[in-house]
Amino acid sequence: MKYFRLSQAAVKALADSYGTPLLVLSLEQIERNYNLLAENMPGVKIYYAVKANPDERIVRKLSSLGGYFDVASDGEMRMLHHLGIDAERLVYANPVKTVNGLKVACETGVNKFTFDSESEISKMAAAVPGGTVLLRIRVDNPRALVDLNKKFGAHPEEALELLLKAQAAGLDVAGLCFHVGSQSTGTEAYLEALSLCRRLFDAANKQGLNLRILDIGGGFPIPTLTEEPDVAAMAAGIYKAVKQYFPDTEIWAEPGRHICGTAVNLITQVIGTTVRNNQQWYFLDDGLYGTFSGVIFDHWDFELETFKTGKRIQATFAGPSCDSLDVMFRDKLTVALEIGDLILVPNCGAYTSASATVFNGFAKTQIVVWEDIYGEIMAKLELATAG
Repeated sequence: MKYFRLSQAAVKALADSYGTPLLVLSLEQIERNYNLLAENMPGVKIYYAVKANPDERIVRKLSSLGGYFDVASDGEMRMLHHLGIDAERLVYANPVKTVNGLKVACETGVNKFTFDSESEISKMAAAVPGGTVLLRIRVDNPRALVDLNKKFGAHPEEALELLLKAQAAGLDVAGLCFHVGSQSTGTEAYLEALSLCRRLFDAANKQGLNLRILDIGGGFPIPTLTEEPDVAAMAAGIYKAVKQYFPDTEIWAEPGRHICGTAVNLITQVIGTTVRNNQQWYFLDDGLYGTFSGVIFDHWDFELETFKTGKRIQATFAGPSCDSLDVMFRDKLTVALEIGDLILVPNCGAYTSASATVFNGFAKTQIVVWEDIYGEIMAKLELATAG
């Protein structure tokens, strides 16, 4: 599959025009990523996990494509409500909801929820009587980059009891959901989860419950430094199993990383160099408190494209803040760099700017849309070539 990646000439032109650090977002890549899932899982409702990257332009693009949205807080619900997105297209998919989150759900009309514990039932029944609920089931997948099941998911043995208690509380018990973990590069965990959920559906039916929705969560991967997963083949394989186990059930998915991860490139530059403890250090104008926050919160190893050739050395890369924690990479192989050298960081759209801060007074990195400025940048490149 084609992924958004700026050329060396475009990187220089963008840096000259907008300065650095700079994030460049491709809405065409957002559309390609969405369509890949939609084409390989026809009929599945795709709920974009807003937490991965809440940029309004991404949300608007997905809304125009007919997408749905997985929200986790009052802030995300308010943002989508402000954008005019119908509450019917949202699921409040945080298994543990805040008081204010439930209040805003009620105010904005959000009426679909997930839960994974008994304590959540009374909260939802009081705040959103008759709300449609899906029980999140724990599924183990140690192969995922981020194992969300360490924090969320009811044990399968507790499922029937929780579903019956939710029904007794007056909630609309509609189905089950699961999440195999973020950046899951194989189908095995999905297939095991589907088999488990089929057994739970059947057991619930014997208890008089009519489950009608299954949410298969997210986890669809993006390329890494060492691997480029075939997401189309993964989605097709998962869909085949879905139709086998759940031919008459409404199916949802909640991709985040797959939708936005490959749609953003970062342009940063070297602002300082030194040798410390016999190792080369490079300081960049974006760091751990900014776009590279994914190093901590997402366990991600970013590609650094320098457009230079030569002998590679081990180096430490640090950010611009005055905190010694602000070190992104140690012993990272790179060619020798100088102050002012530009670095391209592709595939940095997920869990990066979303978790960035303004610590130490550094502003969040500016985001521009590639399709909006493409003509301007191409004209500059043509002038440079002609000159």
